[in-house]
Order: sequence, then C-alpha cells, then structure tokens
Amino acid sequence: MASNEGFLTDEQREMMKVATEIAVNHPPSQKPHSSLLSEHMHKPSATAGGGKAYGGSNAVKHRRSHAGKSVRAKKDGCGGKGTWGKLIDIDADYHIDRNDPNYDSGEEPFELVGATVSDPLDDYKKAVASIIDEYFSTGDVDVAAADLIELGSSEYHPYFIKRLVSVSMDRHDKEKEMASVLLSSLYTDVINPNHIRDGFVLLLESADDFVVDIPDAVNVLALFLARAVVDDILPPAFLPRASKALPVSSKGYQVVQTAEKSYLSAAHHAELVERRWGGMTRTSVEEVKKKIADILKEYMETGDAYEACRCIRELGVSFFHHEVVKRALISGMESDAAEPLVLILLKEAASENLISSSQMVKGFSRLRESLDDLALDIPSAKTKFDLIVPKAISGGWLDASFSDPSGESGRQEMEDEKLKRFKEEVVTIIHEYFNSDDIPELIRSLEDLGAAEYNPIFLKKLVTLALDRKNREKEMASVLLSSLHIEMFTTEDVADGFVMLLESAEDTALDILDASNELALFLARAVIDDVLAPYSLEEISSRLVPNSSGTETVKMARSLIFARHAGERLLRCWGGGTGWAVEDAKDKILNLLEEYESSGLVSEACKCIRELGMPFFNHEVVKKALVMAMEKKKDKIVVELLQESFGEGLITINQMTKGFTRVKDGLEDLALDIPNAKEKFSEYVEHAKKNGWVSSSFLTSLTEDAKLG
Repeated sequence: MASNEGFLTDEQREMMKVATEIAVNHPPSQKPHSSLLSEHMHKPSATAGGGKAYGGSNAVKHRRSHAGKSVRAKKDGCGGKGTWGKLIDIDADYHIDRNDPNYDSGEEPFELVGATVSDPLDDYKKAVASIIDEYFSTGDVDVAAADLIELGSSEYHPYFIKRLVSVSMDRHDKEKEMASVLLSSLYTDVINPNHIRDGFVLLLESADDFVVDIPDAVNVLALFLARAVVDDILPPAFLPRASKALPVSSKGYQVVQTAEKSYLSAAHHAELVERRWGGMTRTSVEEVKKKIADILKEYMETGDAYEACRCIRELGVSFFHHEVVKRALISGMESDAAEPLVLILLKEAASENLISSSQMVKGFSRLRESLDDLALDIPSAKTKFDLIVPKAISGGWLDASFSDPSGESGRQEMEDEKLKRFKEEVVTIIHEYFNSDDIPELIRSLEDLGAAEYNPIFLKKLVTLALDRKNREKEMASVLLSSLHIEMFTTEDVADGFVMLLESAEDTALDILDASNELALFLARAVIDDVLAPYSLEEISSRLVPNSSGTETVKMARSLIFARHAGERLLRCWGGGTGWAVEDAKDKILNLLEEYESSGLVSEACKCIRELGMPFFNHEVVKKALVMAMEKKKDKIVVELLQESFGEGLITINQMTKGFTRVKDGLEDLALDIPNAKEKFSEYVEHAKKNGWVSSSFLTSLTEDAKLG
C-alpha cells in the first residue's frame, strides 16, 4: 500500500480534500449533496492496489440503497458503476467479509423482528385450564386449591370462576356438582367474596355467547347461581342488583330471573338445589354437621385423638373444618371433663395440618359471635371461652392476632363487624319481604339474627329502603312496623329508629327529593297504628337539633295526625293494607265474624284474624264484634272471641282500647237502632276493665264523661 494510514490512495485523499472544501464553500442550498464529488471525477479511478481501472459508463444502472430500495443511478454519474459514489454509498457488489481483520459487526445489515409480548392474563387462563382439567380428572379439592394458590395472580380469580363454570356447563352433572363444590371450598380461604361476585358477573355478561354452544345454558347457569346463593358464597342481594345492571333483553337477565323465581322461590329450595346434580361429591350441610357431631361424641368416649383426626380427614370437607372447631369448643364448655380432650384434639389436628390456621381462627370467631346465645344454655360460656383462647395461642395452634391484649379494640372490632354484618343481612331480609310480603318469615329471620339491640337500625333501614320505592313498599313497611311492635320491638326501639331517621333527614333529601313529606307520613302513620303514642312526637322532637329538617318533619307529622279524618286518610295514604282498600278489609272482617257466629269456633276465628295481616286495623274487629253482640245478643261468643284474641296477643291493648273508643263515639247513632246500646256497652266495659283489655286512660275518660253527663 502507498500508506499505512488507511485504505485510500494519495489520489483519493486529494479528491476527498477537494470535496470537503466544496462542502464548506457551497452549502446544500446552492449545490445538492448528492453531486458534490461528481464534478471532480473526470478521470478513471484506480483501485487501492493499483489494479485494473474501470471506465465510466453511460448506461442506466440500478443499485440498492441502505433502505433496501432499488434505485436508479444519478443522471450525472454519481453513484454509477466505475465511480466511488457518495461518501456514504456502497457499491452494489459490496459485501462484508467476517474474516477481514478490520471486520466491524456494526456494519452488518440489520432487520427488525417483531417479538411476541406475553400477556399475563393469557398465561393465567392457560394455567387454570390445566388446573381445572386435572381437578375434573382427580376430584381432589385440596390439590386444586394448592395449585391455584401457587399460581398466584389473585386479581384474575374472577376469570378462574368463569372458566370453571363455563367448562362444566358443557359436561355431565358430575362435573357441574364438582365445580360447585370447588367454589364453596375455595370461598374466603383462597378466593375472596368480591372475586366470587365478579366471576359470576362475567358469567352473566357472557350468557348470550354460551347459548350459541349450549342450548340450555340459561337454565344451567341459573342453577349455578342458585347453588352459589344456597352455599352462602353469594348473597341473595346479588340477584336484584344483577337484574338492575343487566339489559332486560339479555340472556344474563333471564338467568337471574330463572334462578330467583324457579329455584330460590320454591319450597325446600335449598335441598332441591343442592341435590339437583345428584350431590355425587357432596353431602348436605346438615349431614356433614351430624357426622361431625358423631365423630366428636365418639372421641369424647374413647379419647383417641388419632382416630378422630382420621375420621375428620375422611369427611373430605377441609373448607368446613371451622365447624369441627366450633362444635369441639362447645363440647369442651358443656363439660369440665371434656375441655382437656378438646384442647388435645385441636392441637393434634393443627400439628398434622389437618385443620388450617384460617379454619381454626374462623371456628373460634364463629363461636365468639354466638356467645350471647350460647350463654343461655351454658351460663359460664363467656368465661370459659376467655380462658381457652390464651391456652390455644400459647399452644401455638391459634393465631395470636385473634386475641387483643387489652380486649377493648378487639371487642370494638367485633362489635363493628357484627353491626356491618347485621346491616348486610337486614337489607337482604327487607328485599325478600318486599318480594314475598311474608311478615312471619321476616320475624323469624330477625329472631335468627339475635340482635335486638339493633332494632332501631333495622327500622331506619326499612323506612329508608321503602322511601326509594313505590307506595306498595311504603305501605308494606308501615304494616310491618305494626307487626314488629306487637311481636319484637318496644316503643323505645321505634322512637330511637325514627330519631336516627330524622337526624339523617337532610342527607336522605339529597337522594329522595320528597323525603321530608314521606318521613312525616311514616311518623304520623306510626301514631295512627298505635306503634307510637302522640306524646312520643314531643320526645322525639326534643332529641333533635332545634330548627332542623328533622324537627320540621315532626311538626308536619303532628299536623297530619290532628287533621280532620286523619285516621282514615293516613290509613289510605299509600293505598291501604298490603294492597287492600279499607272497605275490602271491613268486608273481610264482617264475613269472618258472621262465620264465627255460625260455627262458634274461636280458634278458627282467631286464625282468620291473623291471616288478614292487618294488625294495625284490629280495632275494626273489636268494634264490629261489639256491635254484633249488641244487635244479635251474642254477648257470650263475642266476649270469648275478644278474650281469646287478647290472651294470644293477637289484639293488643291499644287496638282493643281504640275499638272500644270507636264504639263509644258512635253510641248515639247505635242507640237509634239498638235502644239498650248504652247499657250493653257499659257491661262490655266492665268486663274489659276486669280482664285488663283497655287502658286506664280510657276508663278515666269514661268516668269524666259520666260526671259531666
């Protein structure tokens, strides 16, 4: 080479020097960059090694650019064959030699290749498909739960639920049953309740797609939905909420309606739904409880903890082990001799990982929540429970977080949780009442909750929900208050509930424009129905902030009560009864009294009065019965009926007093048709006074009237 500094000859360096000078003296705007060298290349170029020279060519040639496009050589020869071209151009025959000592990998041509980006949700769906297939093959709930926990990505659990149910929908009843069992097993411990709910939302939204491949998809999915409610992994309130959210024309809406009306409204629906798919992998809850009771009973007799653990394991209901814990603890409380055995069994079950930590805590929590009821049968239940907890924690088989050292925050947390759960439960109970109009069932549900201290909160929730509904529900709420006042609620409960309502009246008015007027009607109706006494309004008003929306509502209620014909108007304010007109109710009462007159069956008459379902209107029964006794001289059977009704608590002292008062007020008119009406009425009053049917204030008013007369 002529020089060891590079690959260029002296002549080429000279040309580069000239090109540089031209570039400086002639900006791109004056001379295109592509022709900077062409003006100075009139002679043929030599190769670096002085080899054969190539002459210029006038033929039109093609070359390949760096962009990969085939382009023509420039008209003036720049870049053509036999020239050096532009500074950054390469010859068409140029190739990179990887064996060249000066090889630079950066000179290699490159190509952009699209890489596949992994979607976490797609990966999750593929993984759970494998878990589900394996579960349907083995039926092993514990393995499926462990695999799901190991997979992680809990935020995608709703898609697992959708996949599990949708796959089983197209299989036999066995797989459908297995899917329901798995969902119950995973509930809370592996999949939280919100994800269960979201999973069923996804299923309902996809119902239209399912129908394309599975003709009976609506019915099958409705069964899954009903089963979830029966298994307590979905609250009943989910159904009405879903109905509101889904388009009426959608298959998802049909699914909810089918679940609600065809399955959950049927008699003995829980048992029917649980056994719909044969129950091949599941026994009913009651059967499991019975088996647990038998295992514990046998253990208490033998003391063989190993055998008891084996039997518990064979039950195959790891998700229900909290029931074992609860029942074992109760057994220990019932007998001082049994307590050490219970502690040994639970410790053994925990050490063998038979009963998980979460199930152990859940069992203790369930027992703690029912201590008040348990104390009725075991007076020392609370004391014994407080002694067992520290033993369990020190033994290492109960999580220390279960107990609060001070006790105060723990009790407050329990109270808050109990109140929260109560509110959730009563919303469901009230919605069911609005659908069924079944007062006895609602009363039973409230009794099962066993939270009488929250009665005012129930009243507030009942009226608040009714405010945002039609007149039918408002009337039903008033009728229910009358019944609850007879059966469960004290006057103080009712007053406290209305105070809570009126304290939040301004907030309620933000959502319900006419809330103040409606609340006044509820309050006035409570007085008319003898749920509250008129003077209770003064007491309620005194507990409210002066000049507030609540006090104005009380004033409005008072004006409604003292208006002309207030009683009848308020009874009709929302349509009367549970849809009956007042006249219709009067006709029914007259018919049952006439039938009683013919048969003389007191028990049948009382049954008919009860079935009227209008306890706030029983004063009409009293009035018509007394008038019938006067007209037809049926004193004996009428007295028997009133005595029986009063003794059963069917007709309250308020309703009895109100009925006597109405007869007293109409005595002048009655005397026109029944000359001895006043004498007869005096006899009835003496009988009522003797048996305590009427209030002392009524008797006092009679005495004062007699003096004035």
